[in-house]
Amino acid sequence: MAELILFDLDGTLTDSGPGIINCVKYAFEKLNFTDYDEETLRSFVGPPLSYRFQEVLQCSEEEALHAVALYRERYTDTGIWENSVYEGIPEVLTLLRCAGKKLAVATSKPQAMAERVLERFELSEYFDVICGSKADGKKAEKTEILREVLAASGFEDRKDQVLLIGDTKYDVLGAKAVGIDCVGVSYGYGTSEELEESGAVKVVNTAGELVYIALDEE
Repeated sequence: MAELILFDLDGTLTDSGPGIINCVKYAFEKLNFTDYDEETLRSFVGPPLSYRFQEVLQCSEEEALHAVALYRERYTDTGIWENSVYEGIPEVLTLLRCAGKKLAVATSKPQAMAERVLERFELSEYFDVICGSKADGKKAEKTEILREVLAASGFEDRKDQVLLIGDTKYDVLGAKAVGIDCVGVSYGYGTSEELEESGAVKVVNTAGELVYIALDEE
């Protein structure tokens, strides 16, 4: 049974897609880049931004970091709040805390921005540890973030008691890389098929189902 439950942020706790997508479009416009569609825009929700810009723009790491800087021109004060908490999430977190579970956030979003979002939506109080990437784009891989959370929570040697909840293959693959299980949520920005193929131990369609999975009460 899981004693430490880790949550991804974007696409899992909050629907940050509108803000992320609008800011990616803003960066593309600044770069005069037009070869994209809605699916391309949606693919930016979840993975580290610099990696995704590098893949889409077919550019160098330095050029991708420039694209990230353009993205943040709009995101820092506007895009960050084009966001909402998924229905049922506060109730799920309350029940898990009442059951004595330790909760943490593991996100590729920069730490300072993740903390702002969680504080704004009154979710910070539920979490013992909040871990994100650095503002300069370093420590952005999910595996690095997960290892940091495990160390900070004291569960490095108790991985069988840890569960990650996330919405994309990046969450599932990151969890597998560090030796923990991952439950996928299909209400975010990854598909059920993608989550299952990546190795999620379970895929749920609503936030409410997470309580039963996390408490082993299927």
